Amino acid sequence: MAGRQVALIDLLDRLLTGGAVLTGDVVLSIAGTDLVHINLRAVIRSVTPDDPAPW
Repeated sequence: MAGRQVALIDLLDRLLTGGAVLTGDVVLSIAGTDLVHINLRAVIRSVTPDDPAPW
């Protein structure tokens, strides 16, 4: 797998077929005091006619 090249479109297709969850934290602080803490979560998946979007 070390020398194998993968096209970006193939990587995105595989990611959207299986789905992915992205998470992250953002903390704004001054002088060591946390002022704002934000948790971020996103679910990425494809929408097909067989499995429509929930909205």
